[in-house]
Amino acid sequence: MGKYVLKRILLAVVTVLIICAITFFTMHAVPGGPFNREKALSEATVAALNARYGLDKPVGEQFLLYMKGILHGDFGVSLKNGREITSIIKESFPISAKLGVSAMIVALFFGTIFGSTAALMRNRIPDRVIVFFSTLFTAVPSFVLATLLLLVFSIRLGWVPVWSPKNQNYVLPVIALSAYPMSYITRLSKTSMLDALSQDYIRTAKAKGVSRFKMIFKHALRNSLIPVITYAGPQIAYIITGSMVIETIFTVGGLGSKFVSAINNRDYTLIMATTIFLAVLMVVANVICDLLYKLVDPRIKYD
Repeated sequence: MGKYVLKRILLAVVTVLIICAITFFTMHAVPGGPFNREKALSEATVAALNARYGLDKPVGEQFLLYMKGILHGDFGVSLKNGREITSIIKESFPISAKLGVSAMIVALFFGTIFGSTAALMRNRIPDRVIVFFSTLFTAVPSFVLATLLLLVFSIRLGWVPVWSPKNQNYVLPVIALSAYPMSYITRLSKTSMLDALSQDYIRTAKAKGVSRFKMIFKHALRNSLIPVITYAGPQIAYIITGSMVIETIFTVGGLGSKFVSAINNRDYTLIMATTIFLAVLMVVANVICDLLYKLVDPRIKYD
């Protein structure tokens, strides 16, 4: 197992390096720059700013210098406000993490319950209702659902206050962010549960007189969780730092909204730092999920 983990870590490092290179060179290939404004700056001012932040050097040299700084834990400063990128991440990430983790817990809990219920009551009314709503929430874009929730429950009814730094109400953002993964996990859980219930060991358990509760929760449900874990790993990382649209709609000052702002402002250093942060989270989540397979199904062996 140690050899497998080491191999995954080395592969993860290579993956992050490739993502860094693609993001860096693509970002610099797009026309425009971080100092382009509606009121154009003088050429001398732009040249001075480029020299100050090292943007006057060849792109390849800039990349090497940036990666050298990353290895020393230096993500640089924002090209728009001069703040340390590390402090921006420390300030914004806890908000995104709380929102993303809460949404993923809701999605996993209810998605597994609804999917298992639909499988156990196949072709009955509960199954059809669950399938209908899971299909509906899969088809509805998150920004449309978020806008509807905000319009109905915050503006029309006034039941839930709009998010603000003093009033951090996560109810509506969590619902909007968890709707799609919950629906997907519901459909995934149903398919996996139906497959598990058709296996020989379930028929053997029935023949031996094993209780229905034990048969479902100890045998069928446990073996049906592997596809859910496969999906949940990268989704957790994405939902933590990738909730850009939801954060923007609800004015949540998380890392996702900072990333959107960085793209609009061509803030190269903040774009790179956020991309690297997301890539590392994604890779770590995938490694953890691969290790969880063994706990769910002891028959799995690591090569």
